[in-house]
Amino acid sequence: MAGAGAAALSAVSVAGAPVFAQSSKEWDKTFPKSDAVDYGRVTFTNRYGITLVGDLYLPKDRAEAALPAIAVAGPFGAVKEQAAGLYAQTMAERGYVTVAFDPSYVGESGGEPRSVASPDINTEDFMAAIDALGLHPSVDRERIGIIGICGFGGMALNAVAADKRVKAVATTSMYDMSRVMAKGYYDSMTDEQRAQQLEKMSYQRWVDAKADSPALAGGLPDSLDGVDDPVVRMYYGYYKTERGFHKRSVNSTTGWTVTTPMSFMNMPLLTYITEISPRPMLLIAGSEAHSRYFSEDAHAAAAEPKELMIIEGADHVDLYDQMDIIPFDKLQSFFKEHLA
Repeated sequence: MAGAGAAALSAVSVAGAPVFAQSSKEWDKTFPKSDAVDYGRVTFTNRYGITLVGDLYLPKDRAEAALPAIAVAGPFGAVKEQAAGLYAQTMAERGYVTVAFDPSYVGESGGEPRSVASPDINTEDFMAAIDALGLHPSVDRERIGIIGICGFGGMALNAVAADKRVKAVATTSMYDMSRVMAKGYYDSMTDEQRAQQLEKMSYQRWVDAKADSPALAGGLPDSLDGVDDPVVRMYYGYYKTERGFHKRSVNSTTGWTVTTPMSFMNMPLLTYITEISPRPMLLIAGSEAHSRYFSEDAHAAAAEPKELMIIEGADHVDLYDQMDIIPFDKLQSFFKEHLA
């Protein structure tokens, strides 16, 4: 790559700074590569010393002026080669420098043990991505936004509440992972059930400590034989088929550790959602999504400016990869207005 492309993807040699480099790896995404963007790799370190790996996308036809940028992550249990990468590449086609990254303990990012999630550390992962984008030579650090998908929608809102560098945030098919783990779907978990779950995980910690390895909860089933749950069938249709399967995806393979829900059950993510204001938020959900209520309730709790967009006929995973359903025109206009 020559000229501006090479400069934009050149390595940063300062110790501790993010490293940007042109990728020589085989394309291993669940979506086709665009000819309209330059693709590279970035590694950066979060506040806890965990090295994160991201895919960097830049518009191929770009001027000398610094560009607005967007950090993208999600869904919960996915990797950057899935929905996040599709969003990042598409927004790069529309004029943004974007990074889709693997969160801590997942995919190509660092952290041990594997397949662990944390409301705190995963919120920090978004902030670390903002660190990296703000040091990229093609980025205007005063014009950075975030897109969070599914469970990383909740993490995105939590990050933006605290990180005042972010000028706008959008979510699609948002889950509040702390709420669903603490209270169950539609807040149906009883106090007794909650106590039972916490007790089971508490004692599992001794088992894991003795084994010196955390037990895995197991992911989606390998077939739909005998499975009637429409939500499981929906997720299977994305994560376990050619449509969205990826060998490094937690949801496509082993599932999370058994004890992963403990911290989420004890640390509500959206406590400070009103502190996103006066920066704008856009929440997008499918009308048929089982998760729609998360976006509706977050919208009700948030302060202005805020917008809720319901996509008629769409289910939860339609907003992962269905190009004729994901409202990219809306996302483009939202960020064009608020990252101006």
